[in-house]
Amino acid sequence: MKKAHIIIVLLLGLYSVIAAQSSTLTYPIVDTGQKLFYDNTGSITEPGEGEAFFGQDAHYDGFQPSYTDNGDGTITDNVTGLIWQQNLLETKFTYEEAVAAADTFSLAGYNDWRLPTIKELYSLILFDGVNGMSAEESIPYLDTDYFEFRYGDEYDPSERFIDAQYATTTVYVSTTMNNEPTMFGVNFADGRIKGYPQSKNFEAKFVRGSSNYGVNDLKDNGNGTITDAATGLMWDKNGSNEGMNWEEALAWVEEKNSDNYLGYTDWRLPNAKELQSLLDYTKSPATNGKPAIDDMFFVPEITDEGGGTDFPFYWTGTTHYDGPQPNKAAYIAFGTALGFMEIPPGSGNYTLMDVHGAGAQRSDPKDGDPANYPNGFGPQGDVIRIYNYVRPVRDAETSTGVEWDNDGSIPDKFSLEQNYPNPFNPETTITFSIPEPAEVSLKVYDIIGNEIAILQDGYLDAGSYAANFDAADLSSGIYVYNLTCDGFSSTKKMALLK
Repeated sequence: MKKAHIIIVLLLGLYSVIAAQSSTLTYPIVDTGQKLFYDNTGSITEPGEGEAFFGQDAHYDGFQPSYTDNGDGTITDNVTGLIWQQNLLETKFTYEEAVAAADTFSLAGYNDWRLPTIKELYSLILFDGVNGMSAEESIPYLDTDYFEFRYGDEYDPSERFIDAQYATTTVYVSTTMNNEPTMFGVNFADGRIKGYPQSKNFEAKFVRGSSNYGVNDLKDNGNGTITDAATGLMWDKNGSNEGMNWEEALAWVEEKNSDNYLGYTDWRLPNAKELQSLLDYTKSPATNGKPAIDDMFFVPEITDEGGGTDFPFYWTGTTHYDGPQPNKAAYIAFGTALGFMEIPPGSGNYTLMDVHGAGAQRSDPKDGDPANYPNGFGPQGDVIRIYNYVRPVRDAETSTGVEWDNDGSIPDKFSLEQNYPNPFNPETTITFSIPEPAEVSLKVYDIIGNEIAILQDGYLDAGSYAANFDAADLSSGIYVYNLTCDGFSSTKKMALLK
C-alpha cells in the first residue's frame, strides 16, 4: 500500500454554475431575487451593520433562482427539482376547469402533470418585479427569460392589466367576499398571494415532480426555537409581542442579535418566501379560531379593525415595489386578510370582511399612520396596519466542524461524490467510498490552489464516509476538493453562494 500523495487539480468554471439538486432538503426555499436595498421611499446604497435598514432581504442570499430550459416546452427549477410547463395555455380556466385540464394535460411525453399547490407555485415568484400604473411601467414577478407571461388586458381587453392570477389546488378552508368558495392563487403581475373566488378565470401553469415540496418537517427544540428540517430554517417560536413599522422591525431583530437572543447572533427578518413557508393552509380564524400556522408556534391575539379577535400580520424583509415608489414591504397574513368592501360600489358604504383569506401575502406601507386609511387601500379595501409583528429566522446548523459517518458497508470501488448541497451556504456534505483500508487525504482548495481545509489526512477502514464542510468564514466563490488514497485521486468543484 502506497503512502497517499496529494494531487491538486484546478477546475476552471463559471461561478454561475448551478447544480440541478440544490440540497438534500425536501423544501428548499428559492431566494426572492431581490438585489436592491431600500429605505421607506426609495432605493439606497447597501446599509452597513448598525445602520438604519440593515438586515433586509437583499442582505441575504439563499438558494439563487436557477432554471434549465429543456427545449421541449418544459422548464426545470434547479433548486426545487420541479418541472414546469413553459408556455401559456390558450385560455384561462375557473378553478374546477384548471383541475380538470391538468388531469388530461400532456407535454413533452409526460402525462403526470398537476395543478400546483400554493407553495409550489409561490416558489417561482421573484421580487425584482414592479407593479406600476400600467403594463408598460411594470415588470412581472416571474422570470420571463424562461416562462411566457401576459398581462390581463393582453388576454382580454376588458380585464385589468394586473389580472394575471394563477390557479393552485390550495382551497381556502373558509370563504371570502360574499361567502364565496375560495382558492389561493399567485398574481405574477402584482406580486401577491390572495384568496380568489373559484369561479374567476385564472391562468394555469402545470407542474410535475415530487409532491413533497411545500411539506414542513417541524421540531420544537425546547429552547424557544423551532427547526424545519424540510427547509433548513430555524424559527423563533414566540416572535414579537407587539407590532412595529418596517424600519423598527429590522432594528428589533438586530437588537436581538446583540443580546445573543436564544443563544444566537445571526437572526434575520425572513424574506417573503421564507415566511410564507410556515403557512398552514388547513387553518383559519373563521374555521377553528386559530392562525394559519402550526400549533407549536405562539401567535398573540389582536383586536382587529372591527373590534373582533384575530391574529397579526407579520413583516418580511422583502420590499414590495407596488405603485410609483417602493414604499411598501410584504407581509404574511397568518390571521384574516381583512378588507373594507364598498357595497354597492360607489355607495360610500364600507363593510369589513375577509377579502383575501388567512394565508395571503399582501403589503403595507413601511411607515405612517394607519388612521390615514380608514377604508383600507385598493379595490378590496385591504386593511392597512403598518405596525406588524416580527418572527425572526436563521439558518439551522446541521453540525459543527467535521463529522464522519461510516455506514458499515464495503463498497466495491473508490469514489468521490458531488457535494450536497451545491451551491451551498455555508455548509455542505462531501461523501466518498474506499473498498479497502487506506491512507486517505481529503482537502479543500480555493480556485488558485491555496489549501483551505484538511477534512481527512490519515488511515481509514474500508467503507463509505461523509464529511461536513463548514465555509462560514469563507467568501463566495468556486472551491475545489480532492480525494487521494492508494493511487486513486479525484477532484470536484463546488460553489459557495452567500
